Amino acid sequence: MKSTYLSTVIGALCAGLITTQVLASSHREAPNITRSPAVDSSDFYAFNSYEAGRGNYVTLVANYVPLQDAYGGPNYFAMDPTALYSIHVDNNGDAVEDLTFDFRFSQMLAGGEGVKLDVGTAGATKAVAVPLKNVGGVGAGNEANVNFSETYTLQLVSGNRRTGTRSDIKNTTTGSATFSKPLDFVGTKTFGSVANYKTYANTFIHEITIPGCATTGKVFVGQRKDPFVVNLGKTFDLVNYVPVEGDSAPGAGDGKGFPGGITQNANNDELRFKNVTEIALEIPKACLIGSGNGVIGTWTTASLPQARILNPNASFNKTEVNGGAWTQVSRLGNPLVNELVIGLKDKDKFSTSEPKDDAQFADYVTHPSLPELLNILFKDAVNTTLGANLKTLAPTNFPRNDLVTAFLTGFPGVNQLSKVTASEMLRLNTGIAATAADKQSAFGVAGNDLAGFPNGRRPGDDVVDIALRVVMGRLCYPIPVAGVDTDLGLCKPADASVGNVPFTDGAPVNASMTTTSFPYLADPLPGSK
Repeated sequence: MKSTYLSTVIGALCAGLITTQVLASSHREAPNITRSPAVDSSDFYAFNSYEAGRGNYVTLVANYVPLQDAYGGPNYFAMDPTALYSIHVDNNGDAVEDLTFDFRFSQMLAGGEGVKLDVGTAGATKAVAVPLKNVGGVGAGNEANVNFSETYTLQLVSGNRRTGTRSDIKNTTTGSATFSKPLDFVGTKTFGSVANYKTYANTFIHEITIPGCATTGKVFVGQRKDPFVVNLGKTFDLVNYVPVEGDSAPGAGDGKGFPGGITQNANNDELRFKNVTEIALEIPKACLIGSGNGVIGTWTTASLPQARILNPNASFNKTEVNGGAWTQVSRLGNPLVNELVIGLKDKDKFSTSEPKDDAQFADYVTHPSLPELLNILFKDAVNTTLGANLKTLAPTNFPRNDLVTAFLTGFPGVNQLSKVTASEMLRLNTGIAATAADKQSAFGVAGNDLAGFPNGRRPGDDVVDIALRVVMGRLCYPIPVAGVDTDLGLCKPADASVGNVPFTDGAPVNASMTTTSFPYLADPLPGSK
């Protein structure tokens, strides 16, 4: 019954809001992090694995280095070798990590100084380093022409992320604590074809042995097609379109929806030509849940040493000297929080904060400013179009306990941890079975699919069309639960004048846009076809 309860809750989500497109997940979400894209977390996913035969696993995906143009040579998109990339898990509800998976990257040139070519006339040649990351074709089992490579180590930290017990996670096949990462998809001349790159990249999916865990897991780090879908440019241009479904139903093509409203079209996705770097783990559920109720809270961070002194005579891997304590510079749990909820003055503070300290941001949830902005932008137009006289489009129930439940505590019996601590984390009930890819609803719980957002997040979940509807008050209206309209008791219809209006950015997403097996995200776009 409680599961169905959440289902209604998010169903509400999808029913209607006027700004689904303002969500751009965490692509360049705070002023300071825009200067360091290699440590900018763009999206975070946590879901019960839906690959056939992997139902006892959880997949965690942290994407970094957003907005990659596939043709971005000659250096493409390496990870930061001075950074610490982390995925955190709270399994008892105190908003403090119980488990952390730490990634550290290293980069190297072939032979130490890179590939060199003899340049000059006979008897007077010089060996000169080449400017490219590869000097010929590359493929599975054929990396002789690779001039630049990356490896990484992976550790499990039990307890405090900085001071807890730290253990190496190792390659089950080789016993090594060092893993390799594929070269970015330079193009089809380098790799022969898109299919060849897929075969090549799949050789970098490693089986891992996790300390204290009886069952092995998997890890992959590499370039992927960015799975996030959003009408990005127009959205942040004061929502430069009518953000309401223009058809009677999404994709109907009948123009019988809101007059002038936007309709679903893949061309509305302005990230459709972008890649991203994926850090993916598949971990046995039993090794994540601890002694809690089977619900976990998860988030990703990136940290840098506190001090950096630049080298005025820089060379490869000697560009600066770093020192001091690890300092968090990026954070992401639920999508869109730092973009659309946190005030501009506190965005950098949110990036450096921890869930246990989120009380400092409570006003942004209990008294959100986004609905007021939308009211300023759209109230007059809505009243004119509908012939109405709405006093405000923004919900009027304060404090916004509906948002506190949806984003800070989770729903009882669905994605609420055993101990309730108001905090911003992506919450996943590991006890709710995964839904096969071809059965998934892009609207998650709202689409009668309890295995989707906000019960975790899958790549095919349309979080843009879900989250903002909640912000605009969909949970103030009765939600159909097991065929019965149910008042959740969080607020009333009178508190949200447009809480049941279907709005959209017109950029559709679903599970078919990714794959059905680990590491799930689609192969990257090639730099050259």
